[in-house]
Amino acid sequence: MTEMVGLEVLVASIAPGQSIAIPVDRAGVSMAATAAMIEAGLTGLHLVCVPISGLQADLLIGAGVAAVVETSAVSLGEAGGAPRFVAAVRDGSIRLRDATCPAIHAGLLAGQKGVPFMPIAGIIGSDLLQVRPDWKVIDSPVGEPGKVVVVPAITPDVALFHAPEADRFGNVRIGRYRELATMAYAAKRTLVTVERIVDRDLMATEDSAAGVLPTLYVDAIAVAENGAWPLPLWDEYETDGAELAHYAAMARTDEGFRSYLSAFLTRCKEVA
Repeated sequence: MTEMVGLEVLVASIAPGQSIAIPVDRAGVSMAATAAMIEAGLTGLHLVCVPISGLQADLLIGAGVAAVVETSAVSLGEAGGAPRFVAAVRDGSIRLRDATCPAIHAGLLAGQKGVPFMPIAGIIGSDLLQVRPDWKVIDSPVGEPGKVVVVPAITPDVALFHAPEADRFGNVRIGRYRELATMAYAAKRTLVTVERIVDRDLMATEDSAAGVLPTLYVDAIAVAENGAWPLPLWDEYETDGAELAHYAAMARTDEGFRSYLSAFLTRCKEVA
């Protein structure tokens, strides 16, 4: 049964060293939980970016929360590169597991289905195979003779995201962002922050249920108003471009990052 908890309790259920699946910026990023994880002093996390990340990963890297980052890219989009990610890759303070978007989705799909791997095409000849020895090239056992790459299943300890609303039964509206469902299906536990809890049953009709993650796949929910800021949340608010640009400028240096982080955490406390 889905638990309705406070944000601090939600984050307290994440243990140091666990792997956490986080979504792309447009798909509902829990920045409120990000701030709470930093405040809690979590360390050693393995971020699985689905399939890329931006501000969330950069903050967790800069704050020393993330030790491993599995991703296709980390970027602030129009605000430019992710400065703490770039610095950490250069100085070796994180372990980077290079991936591609299809490979991450394929690994999660394998995790969802409970199979050890998923075959994909398009990586044969890529330098990625030299840095991902866990991706194996095999002879295709069916169809035309040829080589395929098999990607191991990805089964994160936690899937973490933010959504507009959940109902009192624990069903969560995810709209068209089906990757959130894939994350939840593959992960051992799913933690969600939402803007609000609604009284109506989101699974009551075919129309409403089509964009809903059932409570069966949701372990805990915490209300966090404006919980994706400064990133966007569909049908709710847009990206705060000025804030992202401010972060990109401040985080170019370690001192600037620390100053920004302090202000960011203070703001998150004030609106919690």
